[in-house]
Amino acid sequence: MATATDPVDLRRRLHRYPEPFWREFHTTSLLVDALEEIGVDEIHVGRDALDVDERLGVPDGAAIEEWRERAASEGAREDVLAATEGGATGVVGVVRAGDGPTVGLRVDIDGLYQQESADPGHRPAAEGFRSEHDGLMHACGHDASTAIGLGALERVQEVDFGGTLVVFFQPASEIEGGGKPMAAGPHAEGVESLLVVNVGFGHPTGTVVAGMEGMYAIERFRATFEGESAHAAKSPAEGRNAIQAMTAAVSDLYAIPRHADGPTRVNVGTVEAGRATNLIADRATIEGEVRGETTALLEAMQDRAERVLEGGARLHDCAVTSETIGEAPSADSDEALADLVHTVLETTAGVTSPVRRAAFGTGEDAAWLMNAVSDRGGQATHVVVGTDHPSGHHTPTFDVDETSIELGVETVVRTALALDREAQAA
Repeated sequence: MATATDPVDLRRRLHRYPEPFWREFHTTSLLVDALEEIGVDEIHVGRDALDVDERLGVPDGAAIEEWRERAASEGAREDVLAATEGGATGVVGVVRAGDGPTVGLRVDIDGLYQQESADPGHRPAAEGFRSEHDGLMHACGHDASTAIGLGALERVQEVDFGGTLVVFFQPASEIEGGGKPMAAGPHAEGVESLLVVNVGFGHPTGTVVAGMEGMYAIERFRATFEGESAHAAKSPAEGRNAIQAMTAAVSDLYAIPRHADGPTRVNVGTVEAGRATNLIADRATIEGEVRGETTALLEAMQDRAERVLEGGARLHDCAVTSETIGEAPSADSDEALADLVHTVLETTAGVTSPVRRAAFGTGEDAAWLMNAVSDRGGQATHVVVGTDHPSGHHTPTFDVDETSIELGVETVVRTALALDREAQAA
């Protein structure tokens, strides 16, 4: 029998210790503790949870080790640190209750680079669970969706569910780096129905969306321009200015025409270049992204972006190299599964506004898992549990209405029960 583990308490513990992509060591350790406490049948940690060779955007060894040491100082378990060595973070928890259907649930566990507000009016600050990691916070609700995943594993053991529930606690979602290795790992095989759960995205508490649409395909890239240094006053003509090449490329990236077949996006988010005002810069690096409503549209944007990067480099006699640091295809919520979830929502206490479909309008690397399940003949849908919050996602004062965690747990468990009944009737 599962023991009592409070998902709200877990959410607050996770909120205090946000960690960036592929460095979620303390988070993974907290989850293993909780999974052991509620008594799931299987716990797969780190390299046993995903295909490490498919990871995207893995930071260098020094950055990984810094966060590993921090997690150890904060009490992370040695066995978990060993299982996640090299940044192979993440967990898969499994409850096997019978021979019924195998239901999957994907939630994300990483924090993001945002300084959390210390204003007394910000509830995490006022109630003592504000981020303890300077410059990082859970500003996208991953702490809440992770708590939903844990709560569902506990609750499903207490109801008349006769199948298997597999919960993917996925790292590196913010850079679209963890979905692919989770999908390529062994635990996606056999999943017949997959729920992807996020919280918020403009939907208030009491609203739950059964099937999001408009999950954009995305590539995050890093481009490095290399030229040649020279004295900016004495011999400017002898230099090859990487900053000029970079700025030309950035300007032209934003000038890529939008596509007639659907929405596309481009953005440059970070720039690093130069060491002194009197030095011709020999190196400049940018990180950016392109998106498309479909994978085909993304591929068109990738092609144009690559030509723009090369054009900026040629214009100023520089070289450029680019690499993918995160990517995800597009995916669609399955109509039949979304319909079933919507039917469940209509009789779920606390769900005041069940919504059949709504636009998502951004990327989500859960698309890798959704497509993996669909490609094997299964079905998948992207569920958003509404939550009241004082500001938008990725802001210093982002917070969630913790009553929405229970709504998320109920949605998942009642959907699993409905899928079990449907299988028995077939």
